[in-house]
Amino acid sequence: MSVAKFFIPSVNTLGTGAVDAAADDILQLGFKRALIVTDKVLVEVGLVAQVVDKLATRGLETVVFDGTQPNPTVGNVNDGLALLKENDCDFVISLGGGSPHDCAKGIALVAANGGDIRDYEGVDKSAKPQLPLVAINTTAGTASEMTRFCIITDEDRHIKMAIVDKNTTPILSVNDPQLMVGKPKSLTAATGMDALTHAVEAYVSIAANPITDACAEKAITLIANNLRNAVADGSDIEARDQMAYAQFLAGMAFNNASLGYVHAMAHQLGGFYDLPHGVCNAILLPHVQAYNAQVVPERLADVARCMGIDTTGMTAADGAEAALNAIRELSEDIGIPANLTELGVKEEDIPTLATNALNDACGLTNPKQATHEEISAIFRGAL
Repeated sequence: MSVAKFFIPSVNTLGTGAVDAAADDILQLGFKRALIVTDKVLVEVGLVAQVVDKLATRGLETVVFDGTQPNPTVGNVNDGLALLKENDCDFVISLGGGSPHDCAKGIALVAANGGDIRDYEGVDKSAKPQLPLVAINTTAGTASEMTRFCIITDEDRHIKMAIVDKNTTPILSVNDPQLMVGKPKSLTAATGMDALTHAVEAYVSIAANPITDACAEKAITLIANNLRNAVADGSDIEARDQMAYAQFLAGMAFNNASLGYVHAMAHQLGGFYDLPHGVCNAILLPHVQAYNAQVVPERLADVARCMGIDTTGMTAADGAEAALNAIRELSEDIGIPANLTELGVKEEDIPTLATNALNDACGLTNPKQATHEEISAIFRGAL
């Protein structure tokens, strides 16, 4: 047995009313002034003001940086860092989905370690913990509020940098389903499939262990049972609550078992075309898992079982195919585009995308290692 490490924030608050409980926790931490990293949409809908007010009533000062883009960039990190230094903030709060969380991690990491966010691309490149980060989540998908993963787009190279660093782990994560009510159907669908991808990739990972398996299996079941309802009725608080738990469990799984080629490939699509990450994952997921089924069909048969399929009497290969069909059906039911062509992906770009995906896959834990030709074939199959 190899040695396993398990990374997770020291405190995680979940459930209806979690944001109020977290505000009390933040006060007890003794910080004075927060840089709130968010986006303009959450400012416009009034969600940022709600959080600012909750903190103000507890005597905490805040400065808002709302410049995060859907795929946060090096420029976003630099702009937020300048605002943090200008206002002498002693901690960071990320408010939103994966984009604000990742942007905030980049800001907090550079604030504590210096240099440029590009310096930290790769695994554990920082010397010390980032500035303290509290992550308040508003979507059920990325789990960035509780992971050591930070994805930042380098505008100059047109790629997404994967920063995997224990020092980017927030000190407190918050998942309040009330903050997720009313989110658009398309966002709910995309983030939900992102969570499913996390769970499945962690489950088939060569670094999986009994703890990550338990988290992944439960996440898959919760997503299969609740994502359709969350998409159909954005005010379904029970479905929102269960999806919040599901994406958190999926985060626990992949934060420790890592990810595979779905994410390596999706990152390239996001960096090259500025496409939504969850949608790219959803389209690629069955194609990559069909490739993985050559070596781990029994693991994918387990995925089918977790999604509610009776696999009794099936061979491992049949069970794996049932899992792929269930994933496709779920995507179709919640309105995910059918293929990459619908997103504007061009076949002539595939050689570059495949090269960058293989570079991004270094250190990932896909169960079957692929060649450039095989990655290219998977991309073409998803067109």
